[in-house]
Amino acid sequence: MRNDPFMRTYSPRQEALARAASQQAASAAAASRPAANTGAVADVLAAYLVKGEPYYRPVADEVELYEAAYSVRMPIMLKGPTGCGKTRFVEYMAWKLGKPLITVACNEDMTASDLVGRFLLDANGTRWQDGPLAVAARHGAICYLDEVVEARQDTTVVIHPLTDARRVLPLEKKGELIEAHPDFQIVISYNPGYQSLMKDLKQSTKQRFGALDFNYPEHDVEAEIVAHESGVTLEVAKNLVHIGERARNLKGHGLDEGLSTRMLIYAGSLIAKGVAPLAACRVALVRPITDDPDMRDALDSAVTTYF
Repeated sequence: MRNDPFMRTYSPRQEALARAASQQAASAAAASRPAANTGAVADVLAAYLVKGEPYYRPVADEVELYEAAYSVRMPIMLKGPTGCGKTRFVEYMAWKLGKPLITVACNEDMTASDLVGRFLLDANGTRWQDGPLAVAARHGAICYLDEVVEARQDTTVVIHPLTDARRVLPLEKKGELIEAHPDFQIVISYNPGYQSLMKDLKQSTKQRFGALDFNYPEHDVEAEIVAHESGVTLEVAKNLVHIGERARNLKGHGLDEGLSTRMLIYAGSLIAKGVAPLAACRVALVRPITDDPDMRDALDSAVTTYF
């Protein structure tokens, strides 16, 4: 048994007093040391700064709404179909606000430790390694949990203390309570079209966030985006958008999801590199989205209508 105040008693009050004494001693020791090197914090966050301005074409008042939400550090939820610009929007806003952005691609195997951190073994024994959520909360970054519904519900509840008035992150394994940096904000995203009874956010999670709805842009705006990102002419971009709109009308009628703006940009990029439009569309649009022969024929027909 360790010879420390936490292991010599099971009395909650004595344990609390011992912890308070330990924290007071740690604070005194910290006060006696030179001020922390702010350059070290800057080094931690440097890798997460968005270096150049990402191209983002606003379609409504989402930029102004996000800026207002960030000013009060409101947690934000972005909802919309895959490939419609949610991640690009977060990158753009992080650049615009001058804040570091730490992105986590959520998956069903992700645990709470993957978010908050864990003890690791090295040559000198064990050391604590902050997870991405802890790094963002400790140093003041925007933490973006992409496709959050892919994570297990018992994992996502770890964000609850950070998304209400407390703004704290308990590190239970380490016995530490991180008070969120004033610049910290949490952003999550998911595709409502993939919701199911087993994959959805709890109401206790949803009601801690403000929400912005995203969808595929209007025809002319989407064509402008495709032309800018892929390098094709506006006329070619408009034809690609026409194909995308035809495919989206088939959602629920043979397709689980329509062609995203991202896929249209992929097709445009191939065309800009000299690939024949028919071949580019088959590679980037038709073949990835379905294996059904009849549906492929229907999409090929839409492509030949415009190319």
